[in-house]
Amino acid sequence: MLGHSTPWLDVVGHPIQAHGGGFLRHGGRWYWYGEDKSGPTLRLGVCGFRVDAIGVACYSSTDLVNWRREGLALSAEAADPEHDLHPCKVMERPKVVYNQRTKQFVMWLHVDEVDYKHAACGVAVADRPEGPFRYLGSQRPCGEESRDMTLFQDEDGSAWLIHSSEWNKTLHVVRLSDDYLKPAGGFIALFAGQSREAPAIFRHGGRYHILTSGCSGWDPNAAEHAWADRIEGPWTVTGNPCRGPEAELTFRAQSTAILPDPHDPTRAIACFDRWKKEDLQDSRYLWLPLHFVGDAAIVDWLE
Repeated sequence: MLGHSTPWLDVVGHPIQAHGGGFLRHGGRWYWYGEDKSGPTLRLGVCGFRVDAIGVACYSSTDLVNWRREGLALSAEAADPEHDLHPCKVMERPKVVYNQRTKQFVMWLHVDEVDYKHAACGVAVADRPEGPFRYLGSQRPCGEESRDMTLFQDEDGSAWLIHSSEWNKTLHVVRLSDDYLKPAGGFIALFAGQSREAPAIFRHGGRYHILTSGCSGWDPNAAEHAWADRIEGPWTVTGNPCRGPEAELTFRAQSTAILPDPHDPTRAIACFDRWKKEDLQDSRYLWLPLHFVGDAAIVDWLE
């Protein structure tokens, strides 16, 4: 049985509040965006546990170890109960990419009601990586539901949205417009009917790789890896990449992002959230090395 991980503190000694996070490399620094859950956990909503929305926190680092809090890149809107970002709503899984054409930082995030039936993406822009971001509104990409989601920026500058849809039964892949603010066309369905969420996509060795989790609320389940030569597919599933104690539960964690390993180009860093549903602000992080054996990604447990 694995013990609960220790808190990861920022440079002034406060626990990092960047859950469901995404990462951006810009100007020699890393930026970590995530859900600020530093409020009391409430028993409410379809998932049973929630923290009233506070905003998207931003942290920066030069070494991926020591993180400085830059503040809230996107804040909740307490004055308007109908606003997508009101504290009574849901703000999850923020991801940011930089658009070289428009010189804007573009954030997409999952916005929802507490019953998770709104199932939309919020979009915001900023002139600086740490924000403040200006909220542009929400949309259902291609008219389809969107819950857990991520962004991916390819080497040619194209940006892609990958999100759970059809009440989380199927992942959708959507190419974004040149300004990254809306879909450029239709969607492609991945893993239809397999109920995968928490997508984390990356490119390695000329191929695309994705980690996902099953759908079991805050409770952990088995991760899954798949690869493709084109982001649109077809995708080949290689199975659970985790090796070690409680691998069938992804070491009691859930995928959120994959980073390049700055010290070893043959590896990557698999970033997971360890959710603590009864006290969500004390949820923690698990980062482990990812390597490849043939086509399969492998994530070994390390203390």
